[in-house]
Amino acid sequence: MRFNEDTGIRDRVLAGLKKTGGYCPCRLKRTPENLCMCLEFREQIADPDFEGYCHCRLYYKEKA
Repeated sequence: MRFNEDTGIRDRVLAGLKKTGGYCPCRLKRTPENLCMCLEFREQIADPDFEGYCHCRLYYKEKA
């Protein structure tokens, strides 16, 4: 797994995380499931066949 190589996207998401106290800046609800790294992406990366970005496009996971 790696950060998005697009520095513009990465910097905007990281700035948003700072403003929200670590909650996904792309989600409206501030719930434990939406703390970065969000539950949705943790579940996706548990699948060895998953390849893609998290909801905010901060992280990218390649197939194992």
